[in-house]
Amino acid sequence: MTEDAVREAFRNQALFCERSGTPLTAAVVRGIEVALDRSTATGRRILDWPGDARGSGDSVPLRIAGGFHALARSGADEGLVRLYAGELENADAVVRAALQRFDGQLLGWLDSPPQTNETGRAGPIMAGLLVLASELGLPFELIELGASAGLNQNLDRFAYRLGETRAGDLLSPVELAPAWEGASPPEAQVRVLARRAVDQNPVPVADPAQRERLIAYCWADQIGRMQRLEAALALAAEHPPHVQQGDAADFTEAALAEPQAKGICRVLFHTIFWTYLPPEKQARIRAALETAGAKATSERPLAWLRYELNGAGGVAELHMRSWPGGTERHLATGHPHGSKVVWHA
Repeated sequence: MTEDAVREAFRNQALFCERSGTPLTAAVVRGIEVALDRSTATGRRILDWPGDARGSGDSVPLRIAGGFHALARSGADEGLVRLYAGELENADAVVRAALQRFDGQLLGWLDSPPQTNETGRAGPIMAGLLVLASELGLPFELIELGASAGLNQNLDRFAYRLGETRAGDLLSPVELAPAWEGASPPEAQVRVLARRAVDQNPVPVADPAQRERLIAYCWADQIGRMQRLEAALALAAEHPPHVQQGDAADFTEAALAEPQAKGICRVLFHTIFWTYLPPEKQARIRAALETAGAKATSERPLAWLRYELNGAGGVAELHMRSWPGGTERHLATGHPHGSKVVWHA
């Protein structure tokens, strides 16, 4: 990308943060763009970014924003601590000074894309599972792609208010109540008998440093989101998720080829993951689903749930395809973090 295009990626990310009601994160991202020059190794690497720096590509603005959040949480820079406490007046100057002072530490945050584990996205997935549960009356085997730390492997242990519908464990410390428009999903019991997941780079939540890194990618001024993440991490300590390290296409092909128990609905799901997957791997996963779907029966049904960006300015859509039959349904549209859902079903 050209330098101008990289800068535009930061400006657009800041605008998205602002529209999402996160002025602090917007100020930090905007401050980084203003501070970028070639006097630091971090600045040079960003301005000469070889790939797609945008949020829909390599997510460079959110990579480096995570580094600033981590510095603030560590207390290493007094200016950043005040900035993250809400003193936004001198944000540009504070960010510039921190970039100069912590250049070496920040540089490493550019090595990999942000790994979030947004528990809010479990809301739309649970809504889809409620539809399946009401129609089939069967328990589930869940298979998650791009699971990160695996926090949403515990999605049936979260509490939900989805419109007028209550679901999950109503006493759970993790509560999801997205702003809801349209009808409510059906009342049903979601029973999970088996669960497994894969990620190219799983986050081991038993490691305190990795937990802290995960929190750093969460936008600091989304207080409810931060609280849910910390509650989900505590829940994961009680019910440790297992996320296999591997390739999503390889994992899908192997998982769907395994014999399916009678009387269980197998569900493959993922959230804000698909756009990061190369087209050839997308094609392999679709082919594996088609092959498995052709063998599905009413006693061994299969479903594909995905909450993914639709390419229209930061909007996500919940789609479900189910077999036998291969029926495709667009169930909902919402915010990528799952904080708002418009139900269509």
